[in-house]
Amino acid sequence: MAEHPYAALAADWFRANARDLPWRRPGIGAWPILVSEVMLQQTPVVRVLPAWEAWLARWPTPAALAADSPAEAIRMWNRLGYPRRALRLRECAVAIVDRHGGVVPDDLFELLALPGVGTYTARAVAAFAYRQRHPVVDTNVRRVVARAVAGEPDAGPATRPADLVATERLLPSDPEEAVVASAALMEIGALVCTARAPRCADCPLIACCAWHGSGRTAPPGPTRRPQRYAGTDRQVRGLLLAALRGAEGPLPRQRLDLVWADATQRRRALAGLVDDGLVEIREDLCALAGDHRD
Repeated sequence: MAEHPYAALAADWFRANARDLPWRRPGIGAWPILVSEVMLQQTPVVRVLPAWEAWLARWPTPAALAADSPAEAIRMWNRLGYPRRALRLRECAVAIVDRHGGVVPDDLFELLALPGVGTYTARAVAAFAYRQRHPVVDTNVRRVVARAVAGEPDAGPATRPADLVATERLLPSDPEEAVVASAALMEIGALVCTARAPRCADCPLIACCAWHGSGRTAPPGPTRRPQRYAGTDRQVRGLLLAALRGAEGPLPRQRLDLVWADATQRRRALAGLVDDGLVEIREDLCALAGDHRD
């Protein structure tokens, strides 16, 4: 069966235009790649870079992170956002140590069985760390494939099995070339075929893009509504976590009362942090998970 032209065009462009990101460098290892993939979920590269470097300087292996407390993982996550990822990453490190002798597994199903590792992350690690042929499908890839192949302006709000199938059809049969193509499609979606302002003139797929060829009908509106932050429970949760991260141990609940004036919203946000396993309360003392002094 003939190879699909999209992959070759994307790969040639990628080799000349890809960003020099540290987790893409040869020989970087599976653990740094896994950390980068978790951090990059819903977070821009510019914010991830310093956090990734600091995290790996402190915990260069899964065993190093597994040996430390959940509280330290939450502290180190700082204000990267969605702090449950810090807990999941530490739980993942513990599982890697317990089940795989401290080595990130190279089998897709074993990766999928790790805590906090989903369809995208497992395939990304298998492909980028172990050079295996898997469709690595994030929001950017889904958008590129929807536009270039299906002629649709957008791929919809969530990844479906059909997205994996459609992307896999584009990949070369050679595993190494498939890995490059996967990274290339992702980079094109991040830098060129963006959701709101695609730069079609700069796209290596323009000559065979079904969406561009059809006249490039724009989506009916933003594919995702920007999330309001100011005044939300997310903001209050962040303020509460910041207070606890800055403390050397548990804080009386009354100290947290100073963080936010609305008592109802503050209690709701604190309860959410407890439910998520990020905060513990003992005898009216609040602390990051695992940070109570027994």
